[in-house]
Amino acid sequence: MLSCTGDLSRNRSVGLRLGRGERLADILASMNEVAEGVRNTRSVRDLARSVSVEMPITEQMYLLLYENKEPKRAVVDLMTRNPRHEVD
Repeated sequence: MLSCTGDLSRNRSVGLRLGRGERLADILASMNEVAEGVRNTRSVRDLARSVSVEMPITEQMYLLLYENKEPKRAVVDLMTRNPRHEVD
């Protein structure tokens, strides 16, 4: 919970700065610590795809972090996707 709400959270800091329009490369270059969520996003997305598990939040974060998707567009795409059962 602290990673989502704490002012000292590196991951939260990255997210807030991305939301303000800063580029990921610039954010990471200015940090002295590691925001592990950035690398984990790629790993989790790749693993999910390899076992055919849909992870829409992770997918949108991957697009935002690694393919320069606009944050607002990622939120809109996530929130307007077709609903489906979580378990088939």
